[in-house]
Amino acid sequence: MGEKKQSFLKKINSPKDLKALTFEQLNQLANEIREFLIKVVSQTGGHLAPNLGVVELTIALHYALESPKDKIIWDVGHQSYVHKIITGRKDKFSTLRQYQGLCGFPKKSESEHDIFDSGHASNSISVALGLAIARDKKKTNETVVAVIGDGSLTGGMAYEALNQAGHLKTNLIVVLNDNAMSIAKNVGAMSSYLSRIRIDPTYNKLREEIEERIKKIPGVGEKIYALGEHVKESIKHLFVPGMIFEELGFKYIGPIDGHNIEVIATAISLAKQAKGPVLIHVLTQKGKGYPPAESYPDKFHGISPLAQENGELAKKEPLPTYTEVFGKTLIELAKKEEKIIGITAAMPGGTGIDIFAREFPDRFFDVGIAEQHAVTFAAGLALGGFIPVVAIYSTFLERAYDQIIQDIALQGLHIIFAIDRAGLVGEDGPTHHGAFDLSYLRHIPGLVIMAPKDENELRHMIYTATKLSGPVAIRYPRGAGLGVPLEKSFSLLEIGKWEKLREGKEVCLLAVGRMVELALKTGAILEQKKISTTIINSRFVKPLDEDTICKEALRHQLLVGMEENSLIGGFCSGVLDILNSRNIKTPFLPIGLPDSFVTHGSLKDLFEELGLTPEKVAQKIEDKLFSLHNKKRESFFSRFKVSKTLNL
Repeated sequence: MGEKKQSFLKKINSPKDLKALTFEQLNQLANEIREFLIKVVSQTGGHLAPNLGVVELTIALHYALESPKDKIIWDVGHQSYVHKIITGRKDKFSTLRQYQGLCGFPKKSESEHDIFDSGHASNSISVALGLAIARDKKKTNETVVAVIGDGSLTGGMAYEALNQAGHLKTNLIVVLNDNAMSIAKNVGAMSSYLSRIRIDPTYNKLREEIEERIKKIPGVGEKIYALGEHVKESIKHLFVPGMIFEELGFKYIGPIDGHNIEVIATAISLAKQAKGPVLIHVLTQKGKGYPPAESYPDKFHGISPLAQENGELAKKEPLPTYTEVFGKTLIELAKKEEKIIGITAAMPGGTGIDIFAREFPDRFFDVGIAEQHAVTFAAGLALGGFIPVVAIYSTFLERAYDQIIQDIALQGLHIIFAIDRAGLVGEDGPTHHGAFDLSYLRHIPGLVIMAPKDENELRHMIYTATKLSGPVAIRYPRGAGLGVPLEKSFSLLEIGKWEKLREGKEVCLLAVGRMVELALKTGAILEQKKISTTIINSRFVKPLDEDTICKEALRHQLLVGMEENSLIGGFCSGVLDILNSRNIKTPFLPIGLPDSFVTHGSLKDLFEELGLTPEKVAQKIEDKLFSLHNKKRESFFSRFKVSKTLNL
């Protein structure tokens, strides 16, 4: 009884500390870690269900391996909390996802045990294979392991890596964490294939019976069993359809219980001794150990702070989010236009298109974590006469850059990109900020780009997009709208024409999307300081409103561009291009995201750090005006001195 009350978590400061524990003690440690996870994440928010599902798996990995000598690559990385706790960061764990605290994903700068900065899916096997080949060339002997979920296995990049790994035949371990979920329920043929392996009673029962009979042969049973891989292989080939992993050149172990530390550790130890690539297939339960997360693993995948005792989320924001407005508007339009089809890449809930899926199940497609396919699949639908609406986060749409150019824009196809999470997203950090979409989209010929100042304008933009003939992108931020009234009727926006919100004389603010609200607040501060300000809602980033840019530049002392995107190649760059092409010399002040990766933290903290608050932007503008006035005075006095010298 005394040992059960003993805390083992307090003793774990590095993976080496695990090796002093028995498997029974490791199981107790797993229970402690679960309690610790639930307590902390309920306060900080974060990826709760994925981490509850990999507690035993993570303990077993670190028990069987020697990190950081041995390398563990976490696919996506949102399931790395247990890894962080074991690798010496439990005392800082209460700072998870907070400004200047622990990152919610693996981060090389944070620990020597974090081998790769993760955040996007399906790339772990590629990274691990590269590390394995580097090891072979250096003639070292570390073990390299990629941990990939069945959701990430829907991404094509994973198969490209599996294909090459099987061809190269180097030593590599791939751990397939199979919980039948990515964020939403997995889709596709591979998901069905893994489901058959998980539940096929014929295969599993027959395999177990034959293995037990072999073991019971007097005197030699255990040895025959240990050497009898070919017996198990033949059973697999008879009863498991395809054996796709072995056909790709991998030795296959599994499926095994992903919550049995001893079994997993043994499998990893055996895989380390094998020659060539090995895939260990482990079955886990997402959200294990916390009833609310077990019952609703998708809802508890990524959470805001919640009540630990019952799993109830903190009070929901009373204002509708941009995501919700998008989903409801799409339904409203689809009831009148039967050609509208919804598409997403494993993010129906996150993008708000899940309600469209329930309303129109025959007109909705979740393609899994396969953004490239989602975009080109939409191209085919557009060629067939439909209007595909592709809802993907800004940061994930980066993965389909080639397809947007070659398969959509070059073809002039009518496809609507609903780009959620544009700009800063907060606690998920640099891998999830939508900091580059204006830069990677603005230069694409024929693509119309819109950004709403509020949720009502988003409705009009979606409607307008359905009436166009070519590709359209609408980018909008995460979180609540401004609470403006939602007009029942739709308005068709004139393409490339901006909206003047306030008339002034000295300074003109050209603002995009969420920056419009910041511009209005900044303008109010400037007006109090007797600086007359014009504010423009620059709702079309492509095509830009050239006439407005030139007109306002010529009648103001200073033009200011404001965007929630990298200043390199974004909206402000476009404005500067036009000013230069028209030889307009009006000073221009760009305000936006820096040429660096923005860290994680609350939006309030991040905007403060970046100087994107009304007070700081107003001060920048005031300083710029002061600088311009000083230059004018210096120029005047300089001319005056020259005149006296020349006796003019």
